[in-house]
Amino acid sequence: MKKVIAVSAFAILGVAALSSCKKDYECTVDGTVVSECNGCGSTEKSAFDTSCSLLGGTVSTK
Repeated sequence: MKKVIAVSAFAILGVAALSSCKKDYECTVDGTVVSECNGCGSTEKSAFDTSCSLLGGTVSTK
C-alpha cells in the first residue's frame, strides 16, 4: 500500500512539474506571427494571451 501511495505522489508531482515548464508561444493574427513569448511561465502566458486576444489573434505553441 505504501508503494502505491509513493508512486501516486511521484506521478502527481511529475505532472505538476511538467505543466509548469516554461514554453515558447507565438501570437498569430491573420496568418502572420506578430509577437512571441519565449520561455513563458504560467503568469507570463496569461498576460500574453490577454494581449494577443486584444489584437484579435490566437496563441499557439512553437
